[in-house]
Amino acid sequence: MKRFLVPLLLVFLFVFEGIFTQLFPADIFNGDYIFVPRILIIAIFFLTIYASLKHGIIYGFVFGLLFDMVYTEIIGIYFFLFPLSAFLFWKLMKIIQTNIVFVSLVGLICVAFLEAAVYVMNLLIHITSMDFSSFAEIRLVPTLALNLIFVIFAAYPLKRQFEKFADVLRND
Repeated sequence: MKRFLVPLLLVFLFVFEGIFTQLFPADIFNGDYIFVPRILIIAIFFLTIYASLKHGIIYGFVFGLLFDMVYTEIIGIYFFLFPLSAFLFWKLMKIIQTNIVFVSLVGLICVAFLEAAVYVMNLLIHITSMDFSSFAEIRLVPTLALNLIFVIFAAYPLKRQFEKFADVLRND
């Protein structure tokens, strides 16, 4: 039963991101800013560091594909970027201590990388024509602020859950 808690948690976070974007008032701050919850990828980062790289990359591929199919018009962007971000996060955490503060900060840096990579891909295929400074002001900074709030509240519970999952993996 404990093996199914992590996939259920990730499915819940995947659905919650969609619900959050629907319920979050778009006209907050006069509609000048775009807040993008990246709760799922932050959870995948925590899974990668506290449980296993293999599971982080597998769930990155699975939920990246689901994310592309449900939320975007182009299949492949998140399918490629979720596991790549998880791998880069893991590589960065090999250099830095893995205490919860550094994991949270590097997770936010990787969310910034993900957002910037999505922006660049959208710019390359002409979905957006926004310059980078406007992107940073309108979308990147508000997204990082929103996800910082999530990390403050969820970092410790995610860490505990994924450590328990790692124990289940070791015992099997």
